[in-house]
Amino acid sequence: MSETTQTENTPLTESTQNNLRRIKSFVLRQGRLSASQQQAIDSQWPRFGLEMADELLDLNAVFGREAPTIVEIGFGMGTSLAAMAEAHPEQNYIGIEVHRPGVGALLKLIEEKGLTNIRIFNHDAIEVLAKRIPKNSLSAVYLFFPDPWHKTRHHKRRIVQPAFVKTLAEHLKTGGHFHMATDWENYAEHMMEVMSAAPDFKNTQAPGQYTPRPDYRPLTKFEQRGHRLGHGVWDLIFEKIS
Repeated sequence: MSETTQTENTPLTESTQNNLRRIKSFVLRQGRLSASQQQAIDSQWPRFGLEMADELLDLNAVFGREAPTIVEIGFGMGTSLAAMAEAHPEQNYIGIEVHRPGVGALLKLIEEKGLTNIRIFNHDAIEVLAKRIPKNSLSAVYLFFPDPWHKTRHHKRRIVQPAFVKTLAEHLKTGGHFHMATDWENYAEHMMEVMSAAPDFKNTQAPGQYTPRPDYRPLTKFEQRGHRLGHGVWDLIFEKIS
C-alpha cells in the first residue's frame, strides 16, 4: 500500500493532514509470496478481490444476493475466515488484510473449498470502512488476535480506541456485534475499558465480563498450542444498541 507523499511546495489538504496524523495500528510487512499464493491472486482476485474507490459498495450487488454481511479485520492467513465462510454459507464475509501473502493464502483456500461468499480488500481497514462500507450495513465485525502492541509506549497504536469504535458503530446495524479476541490479557483489559465506555454498545455478558469462545470462531492451531502451555485467550462481544 502506498503512503501519501508531499513536496515542499504542495499544500496539505485537511484530509491529507488527518491521514498523516493518524497513527497506524499495523506495520506493513509484505513478505514473499509463494508461487501458489501468487497463482491464487492472479486467478482469483478478479472475482473475489475488491478495490479501493471513493464510492460505497452495493453489498447486494457485490455478492449477488441479500444476506447478513460480516467484516473480519486482519484475517492473517485466512484460515479462520475460510472456515467460518464454509460453515455458514448463508452469510456474506468481507475480509480486510494489509499483508499480501495472507491475501494469496485466503484466495487459495477459497479456490480449494469452492467458496463463493467471501470478498477481500488488501488495504487499510480504516480507509475501507470510511470509503467503501455503507453505514448501518454490517451484521458483525470480527477482530481476532490483532497486534497487541505490548510495549506501553506503543499502546496508542492499538486499533481498539474510542474513535475506531465510534466508526464501527456507524457501520454496524442496530443489534450487530463487534467480536474481539486476544491472547494478551493487558489488551483484553484495554478492550474492555474502551468498549464499556462506548455509548453505542453494550456487553453481551454482564458488565466487565468476557465471553466464552462461541462455536463460530474457529480454534486455531496457535490457540490450541497456547491452551496447552497455559496461555489465556479472551473473547469480548459487544452489541450495538443505538
